[in-house]
Amino acid sequence: MSSTPLTAAKIAAALTGLPGWTLRRDALAKNFEFGSFRDAMSFMVRASFEAESLDHHPDWTNVYNRVAIRLNTHDAGGKVTAKDVELAQRLQKISWVG
Repeated sequence: MSSTPLTAAKIAAALTGLPGWTLRRDALAKNFEFGSFRDAMSFMVRASFEAESLDHHPDWTNVYNRVAIRLNTHDAGGKVTAKDVELAQRLQKISWVG
């Protein structure tokens, strides 16, 4: 997968299929809110397998039942690439909270 930054139009098109995701400060971003800390941790473990399989790792934080994720590609100067869209799609697919 290429580390070429996506155009604004391609990012906008990708976001139409990613409910709740936005473009913030050159990154795809989403806040997930789960029912409990355990649910949030379960999601993060599952997400780590998706990230590792793509060799593309998110910037994320966890506070109790919330997980905030930011995706951009360091090799592309901190811009959004196809790698970020692919990981966002995978994370969206495994999330049970929207």
